[in-house]
Amino acid sequence: MSLRTQIEADNTEITTNTNDFGWPVTIIDPDGLSKSLVCYSADISQAIDPDTGVVVSGRSASIAISISSLTEAGFAGLPEGIADSSSKPWRVNFDDTALNSYTFKVRESNPDRTAGLVVCYLESYIA
Repeated sequence: MSLRTQIEADNTEITTNTNDFGWPVTIIDPDGLSKSLVCYSADISQAIDPDTGVVVSGRSASIAISISSLTEAGFAGLPEGIADSSSKPWRVNFDDTALNSYTFKVRESNPDRTAGLVVCYLESYIA
């Protein structure tokens, strides 16, 4: 097995294993295809201003999901940020550990096709 193949397999195992970092999410593409998947998710309420290094009030949410999971679920492409506010965005729903549900839209997507992983930065979304 090549190192690239091993990296992709490791990333998939790490992000989809609910005994480790995997967390259930629902991903909805702009056409309305909705699938429940498992990936790594983060939602923190504090951020560092990169210019000053000062802690500021903010929210930073993201997911890291294996590309193979998205393909196997039937998504035609990878999630991406859609700047046009008149178009439907890619959306992600997940609960926090207290089972409070949140809906986000994909603001930015960074696929790593070498490692078979896409990281999506999210922002709050109200339909």
